[in-house]
Amino acid sequence: MRWTTATVFYATLAAVACVPVDKKSAASDAADTAVATDTTAATSVVTPPPASAPSPGATKALTIAGFSTPESVLHDSAQDIYFVSNINGSPTAKDNNGFISRVRPDGAIENLKFIEGGRAGVTLNAPKGMAVLGDTLWVADIDVARAFNARTGALLDSVKLDSAVFLNDVAVAGTGAIYITDTGIRFDDVANVLHPGPDRVFRIGPDRKVTVAVRSDSLGWPNGITVDAAGRRFIIVAFGAAKTVLSWKPGDRTPHAIAKGPGGFDGVEVVGGRILVSSWTDSTVSAYETGQEVKVITGVPSPADIGYDAKRNRVLVPLFQANRVEVWQLQ
Repeated sequence: MRWTTATVFYATLAAVACVPVDKKSAASDAADTAVATDTTAATSVVTPPPASAPSPGATKALTIAGFSTPESVLHDSAQDIYFVSNINGSPTAKDNNGFISRVRPDGAIENLKFIEGGRAGVTLNAPKGMAVLGDTLWVADIDVARAFNARTGALLDSVKLDSAVFLNDVAVAGTGAIYITDTGIRFDDVANVLHPGPDRVFRIGPDRKVTVAVRSDSLGWPNGITVDAAGRRFIIVAFGAAKTVLSWKPGDRTPHAIAKGPGGFDGVEVVGGRILVSSWTDSTVSAYETGQEVKVITGVPSPADIGYDAKRNRVLVPLFQANRVEVWQLQ
């Protein structure tokens, strides 16, 4: 039943995003835009790429099965490991059954429940976006930002964001400040999407002081967030009907649109001069180098918060409704 609720929820969101109702590493705070244990290994199912035609700009390298509502994938370059956040139920349920997996770059699941709600004093309900700062793994969890030791999985800190509605993705600034999008979404018992809002991005300072970095309707149900170090700015993508890729710098009252696409945007990564964005609307990962959409990966249904492995030039795509992660080699 949990799976059905989550599926209906995100499928409904994707549909809503199509209707014209009109993710993470480093940025300095004006400055914030200078770049900034259970050891039982689970059995993973890794399959080779199918004998089908490759996508326009990438080739599928691995398919890794065995997850439970995977929402985000993050490459920790220091450990050369992939973290996968598993909601394992409803995206808004405080059921304490979420978990985070450790996966090796060869596709082997090193530890399916490396961090697990309800074990070792950990509370983890519906983990979504993640970011690493040093040896600290930050995770967005509904209305709390949780910090764990990225090597041991031990809980380090929890920061409650009292007014948060739906925390989604995380980016870490060079100052150590944490930026988290709030998509402002709820849904009722029969999966009707509600958007009480507001649309905003929170900032958690190194002193753990919580502030609203930006609040604006133009955020359009903000989902993925990442840092564009070269541009000294954040890139934010909208899940809602605005269908926009946005640029924002701390201190700006509102973000400004730099590109439009199919909408239903979820994850975002900056790779060289390209902004890579996943879309539920057309099951793609596309690049926006000059504001124009160029499809890079196609045929990836329910692509959530993508990650990027710079060591191997790979895009890591969690398929939310399919309980698997696909690894794509960029051309």
